[in-house]
Amino acid sequence: VSGFDLGRLVREAADAGLIVKGGGHGMAAGITVERAGLGALRAFFEERAAADVFRLQDEESLAIDGALAAEGATLSLLDALEQAGPFGAGHVAPVFALPRHRLTDARPVGTNHIRAELQSQSGGRIQAIAFRAVDTALGEFLFRNRGKTVHVAGSLSGNYWNGNRTVQFRITDAALA
Repeated sequence: VSGFDLGRLVREAADAGLIVKGGGHGMAAGITVERAGLGALRAFFEERAAADVFRLQDEESLAIDGALAAEGATLSLLDALEQAGPFGAGHVAPVFALPRHRLTDARPVGTNHIRAELQSQSGGRIQAIAFRAVDTALGEFLFRNRGKTVHVAGSLSGNYWNGNRTVQFRITDAALA
């Protein structure tokens, strides 16, 4: 879990005399403990970890797998990504950032979606969609910041319309650049 230092917790348990030996780093640890001390160690871990867990639950984060410009979002890239699928629970689609793109358009489409267009600094354009976003913070952001330079995060998908296939960007988050 990003932001949680498991090794620190083990070192604190060692300093408190709750384990025979142990060590680790932020993402992994190992311990030796007497069977009779398991209850005290469990209580120690739960107490010490609780504050970090609650803090981390309150923090919002978004993992980005890569960055693209609009002109890099090609059908050949989409085809390569689709070969890595299918995506779903446990195997999520890659999340890309489109940094410093101008939000040239944002308008409602369908019952609750937003259709947008993004333009890279070199002039490449990509159509985008934010599903179920009209009455959300993301939707308000997109409507309010038309014409401005933004960073957006999301995934690539195919858009099929009138027999044509194009790449579209599914927006999941955005921020001012």
